This record gives sequence, structure tokens and C-alpha cells, in this order.
Amino acid sequence: MNIYQVDNNAIPKELLNPTAIEKLLDKLLNLGYELGIKIITCIVVYYIGRFCIKWVEKLVYRVLERKKIDQSVKSFLASLVNITLTLMLVMSIIGILGIQTTSFAALVASAGLAVGMAMKDNLGNFAGGVMILFNKPIKVGDYISAQGLEGTVRSIGILYTILTTVDNKTIYIPNGPLSTGNILNFSTQTQRRVDITIGVDYGTPLDKVKDILNEIIGSNSLILTTPEPFVGLAKLNDSSIDFVIRVWTKSVNYWTVYFYLNESIYDKFTKSDINIPFPQLTVHMANDK
Repeated sequence: MNIYQVDNNAIPKELLNPTAIEKLLDKLLNLGYELGIKIITCIVVYYIGRFCIKWVEKLVYRVLERKKIDQSVKSFLASLVNITLTLMLVMSIIGILGIQTTSFAALVASAGLAVGMAMKDNLGNFAGGVMILFNKPIKVGDYISAQGLEGTVRSIGILYTILTTVDNKTIYIPNGPLSTGNILNFSTQTQRRVDITIGVDYGTPLDKVKDILNEIIGSNSLILTTPEPFVGLAKLNDSSIDFVIRVWTKSVNYWTVYFYLNESIYDKFTKSDINIPFPQLTVHMANDK
């Protein structure tokens, strides 16, 4: 049986020296002590920092609330403060551990550049969200038309604005195109004008048509008297003479008034023997001899 023996001559004499071993142990203990102090300091700084961050975030939120800032803007700014202060806290902890913050910052910057190139569309959406929150062309609860879509604004996020359609579908519109495109906001004004065009047969007495239309308008209390309603002959069409009705109402009553006018006009015209023509084409045939 082979027995392996340690050759003392192969081990440096410095390591076999008890004094050297003691110095090594002392050095390791000192390093462990310093590292332990740093770790404990980092833990204390972390918890104190988190407490201060939450306190500052609540303070910012209360200040914005007193200023009556929109809910979406308040949430966004509070989150931004939280993220910024958290990054500062992380950098402070890295500095306490003795890691070179300049090298770490350069690494983060390089990674951020790579991520930014890969997510440039999302960065554009983020910038668009900031512009929407600060310029406030829309707010939660508004009914808007944008990017060929219509709906009620349910939330304004960092990357997307969420709409709900009248038939309860959910639409996500990227904030980048939304902030740079046209937005038609139906909710910013307290009053809206209802425009309706109705055609009648040629030969129908104009006064009779106007009297019926004015009677319909006057019978609805949701129609405002100021600005004054308007009824007039708008166009001599190919197969009809077209009257236009322009009345004002509160924005919340727009569709109620719109449907009321259409239904009442058809009902009254039918009872008064006023014909609403449909497009017609008259063809004259030549007789071949």
C-alpha cells in the first residue's frame, strides 16, 4: 500500500513560520471586521434611505394634491421621485462597499445605451406620456378621437393611454404617436352643437317644414335657447331640398338630443305627409326607329 507523505521542503518556509500565520490570520480578521462593518453600515443606510424615500414620496404627493394636480400627473411624479432617490441610494451603498462608482456608472451608461437603442420606440412612448401628462390635452374621463380611434380615457400610463369604446372594448394607444398626432377632445367644452341635415321633396312648402322643425326644437328642454337654434335651407340637391338644423346642448346630452331630433323629425314628417326622398336616378330611353 502506498502512503503519501508531505514533503516539508516543498512548502515555503514563510508559511511554516508561526508568526507569518498569525499575521495572516490577523489580516483576515481585520478584513472580515472591516467588511462586516461596511455590510452593517449598508444595511442601516438602506433601511434609513427607504424610510426617507417613502417620506419624501408622500410629501411630494401631498404637495401635488394641495395644488390640485391631475391624478395621473401625481402618480407619475411620485413614481419618478421614488425611482430617482432609489438610484441615489444604490449608488451610495456601492460607494460604502468601496466599489468604484465611476466604473460602475460607466457600465450602467453603456448598458443603458444598448437598452435604449433596442427600446427607442418605448422611449418615444415614455417621452410622449410625459408630454401628455404635463400639457394635459386629455385627462381621465374625457371622450376623445385620436389615431382613427374613439373612446373614453380610462388611464394615462407611462407608455400607453387606455381608452374604452362605447361597446366596452379596450384600446391601447402608444403615447408617442398620440402626443404628436391630432386629438379631438369632445369633453373639454361644456356645450356642443348638434347638426342635422334633412331632405324633403321639391314642391314642399318651406314655411311648413320650418314650422315643424322649430316645433320639434322647442319641445325639448335639453336644447339650449342661447345660442339660438337655427333652421335654414342649406342646399338644393339633385333629388331633394336639404334643410339644416343647428342646436346647442350640454355635452353630456349630445347623443340624447341627436337621437331625439332624428326620431321626432321622421315621426312629424310622416304624420304631416312630408316626404323624405331617397336618391333617385331618372333614365330616358331613346326610341330607335
